[in-house]
Amino acid sequence: MVLIAIIIILLFLAVAAFCVFFDEAIIVRRHAFYRIKTKDKLVALTFDDGPSPEWTPKILDVLKKYAVKATFFMIGEHCLKYPETARRVAQESHEIGNHTFDHPQELIDEIKRSEKAIEEVTGKRTRLIRPPKAWLTSVEKKVINELGYKIILWSLNSKDWVNFNDRYIVKYLMRNIKPGDIILFHDSGGVFTSEGGKRTETVKAIARLIEKLKTKGYRFVTVSELLCFEGKE
Repeated sequence: MVLIAIIIILLFLAVAAFCVFFDEAIIVRRHAFYRIKTKDKLVALTFDDGPSPEWTPKILDVLKKYAVKATFFMIGEHCLKYPETARRVAQESHEIGNHTFDHPQELIDEIKRSEKAIEEVTGKRTRLIRPPKAWLTSVEKKVINELGYKIILWSLNSKDWVNFNDRYIVKYLMRNIKPGDIILFHDSGGVFTSEGGKRTETVKAIARLIEKLKTKGYRFVTVSELLCFEGKE
């Protein structure tokens, strides 16, 4: 029994370490957009799992302060739950993407339900999709493309859901940033849930990151704007 318990603990620690230190999106990037090859110093900030009535407004305040536009991949259920926050994202001219309805993997139905919720609340119709946890089969990708969606992953993962210190997050991103990168943050969500979580470090990190990248000549664009530079090296 002791040996079994030790094995279970070790397996749990191994899975936890994998989730924290390995970016699973690397495995499933085929037939998806995760960065753009360009010499122009352009990057796209993206936020998953919102809107959140607590954290999304704080993030929007930072973006407004620095005149930066970002892309928010919203969960349809959260859109319906927090319509005023969702509408503020749209009203401040940020881009909205689809992150399914309530984050499980009944994918096609989830996409359509979320699409309806986002359009109903914000008046925006999106054709960008970011699947939960990035996982999609090749068949699912084909079906999603046939629905008219572009699958958007990321090239840099802030891992802000782990609650790393903002200085650590920014140091990691600055060390690895390249023109054309798509950067993943979250404006909601905990370790095991798609809602809740604490985003204090995220709010501080994006302010610090924007300042540092602007001094290096980078411009911030939405995902759709970034895709326009595809193949224009």
